[in-house]
Amino acid sequence: MGYNPKSMKAEEFINNEEILECLDYARKNKNNMELVYEILNKAAKAKGISHKEASVLLECDDPEVNNRIRELAAEIKEKFYGKRIVMFAPLYLSNYCVNSCTYCPYHYKNKHIPRKKLTQEEIKKEVIALQDMGHKRLAIESGEDPVNNPLEYILESIETIYSIKHKNGAIRRVNVNIAATTVENYTKLKNAGIGTYILFQETYNKKAYEELHPAGPKHDYAYHTEAMDRAMEGGIDDVGIGVLFGLEMYRYELAGILMHAEHLEAVHGVGPHTISVPRVCPADDIDTADFNNAVPDSIFEKIVAIIRIAVPYTGMIISTRESQKTREKVLKLGISQISGGSRTSVGGYVEPVRDDSSAQFDVSDTRTLDEVVKWLMELGYIPSFCTACYRAGRTGDRFMSLLKSGQIANCCQPNALMTLKEYLEDYAAEDTKRIGEELISSEILKVPNENIRNKAIEYLKEMNEGKRDFRF
Repeated sequence: MGYNPKSMKAEEFINNEEILECLDYARKNKNNMELVYEILNKAAKAKGISHKEASVLLECDDPEVNNRIRELAAEIKEKFYGKRIVMFAPLYLSNYCVNSCTYCPYHYKNKHIPRKKLTQEEIKKEVIALQDMGHKRLAIESGEDPVNNPLEYILESIETIYSIKHKNGAIRRVNVNIAATTVENYTKLKNAGIGTYILFQETYNKKAYEELHPAGPKHDYAYHTEAMDRAMEGGIDDVGIGVLFGLEMYRYELAGILMHAEHLEAVHGVGPHTISVPRVCPADDIDTADFNNAVPDSIFEKIVAIIRIAVPYTGMIISTRESQKTREKVLKLGISQISGGSRTSVGGYVEPVRDDSSAQFDVSDTRTLDEVVKWLMELGYIPSFCTACYRAGRTGDRFMSLLKSGQIANCCQPNALMTLKEYLEDYAAEDTKRIGEELISSEILKVPNENIRNKAIEYLKEMNEGKRDFRF
């Protein structure tokens, strides 16, 4: 089985021999400065680089090269995403699971963890709690269990979430992170109005994948790896990929995730809407000492930077697994979406005191959403609660063409500022509001299109009078 990015077979578009050859090539050329700078010059055009070229940059340990990688990542991030950082929160519906993933506390052999599944009434309470924080975008999460968490339960939960309008709150985009499923089921999710379908590969190394998933439906490497193709066949054109760094050698994983992005682009004409970069962290019944491929901070930051220059258009997500310090560093290097005020336990948002007994992983950044919003603004970023592109049908290749043409600033910049204004008016602490108003006043003047800029200024004034949900 040879390497073929256009193949629909997992072992051909994520080809083990190709990755091993690629890593060998990178080792042999890591000090080939002529080649390295040729790759960097290509990267500077902001059109992306291949998995092979990215592997050479990852392997190269020259300080000047590493500095240039970071500079390029920051420049490319600014070019396509400006200072905007999209805010979201995970919502855990159920931790019942029939899989045996060795790195996840939801594995079916874990008898310590209390098993919970939210009723629709409990989901309403969770959503109201999230709306009262100011969230507009959720990523729903659930273990894989066809009896306790069938697709019908997920669909009903999505309908419930969208139906809740509390005070000025509304969840406008529901992203879905559930197990690989069929084309028919992906069509049902699409018809339910989901935003992005998210599925982490965990590891692209087939042998390691099968060892890490010894039993349960997730054991099937090909079915899991080919899920995004079925999702796109089912009509979902915004998909999010990711690996859990630390399960396997990070060099292998970087090549694998970039090959997956190349495959989606080659077959469907549009790459991943998002790439997530979680790292293995402690949780109930899980000890990180059991995994000897831990990724140190310096390498983790370099991985984020290389993904940004390799796939310039993709959104990049960092979760509360990471500390405030780490999140601050990688924001500069390519991250465009972060969670805030997250609870990773089932039913955790209605609890006044954090209860992590049913959590999927330990949260490092435990700050409230308001604290995260204020922190971002103090760093010069624009926290965005925008869902306009999804609601206007600008998804998949339509979103990507807007991004690549540079016209996105005329939509995203005013939309980000108007949704930030909503947050400031309805949810923010006084100090946060003061900082935010100053930020909006200066950043609105940077909207390139004069007509849109003037219209946005008008809308911002109307929002002072209580009007909401303006968008371009």
